[in-house]
Amino acid sequence: MSAEAVGAGMPTHVTLDDLAAMAAADENHRYELSPEGVLSVMPPADPDHALLVSRMFAWFLANGYGPEQVVTDCGIDVGGGRVPDITVWAKDLPPRAARSSYAGTVGLLLAVEVVSRGSEVVDRIIKKTEYAKAGIPQYWFVERDSTTSVHRHVLNPNTAEYEQVPGGAQPLAWLLSTAPDIS
Repeated sequence: MSAEAVGAGMPTHVTLDDLAAMAAADENHRYELSPEGVLSVMPPADPDHALLVSRMFAWFLANGYGPEQVVTDCGIDVGGGRVPDITVWAKDLPPRAARSSYAGTVGLLLAVEVVSRGSEVVDRIIKKTEYAKAGIPQYWFVERDSTTSVHRHVLNPNTAEYEQVPGGAQPLAWLLSTAPDIS
């Protein structure tokens, strides 16, 4: 398909309903929308990315979180539509649709992103800011570096900004040997 054909069919202002329709029609890409209306189209996760998400998902389940609490690729409404790699929800408060098919943030305790080539700035800075503004209590991002570093951040209620957890980034191997601390 040509760029002209895609552009000609693109709405002037993309809504969460438009975003959901695009994602449903195209399994080869991931679609996200910033609160300002910037559309991002990304390729699907590569195998290493998928394995990291799978390991963390299994870790949460093995430590007592239920499948209704730990969800992969759940679209959330943060003023736009974002799709964290993993979301962790409060017990008895699983994701519920807000606008369109995107979940609201009521009960959302943690959003986790695995940084991929091309998403570095979005995952490290932009989503961190958006998730803080949406009031999500914790945000983690996983770097695909030599130790697979996990950067854990907790929302400061006084500043509405994230602060790094004391001790800084830790290797994923260390994290997976501990119990999740999502309080």
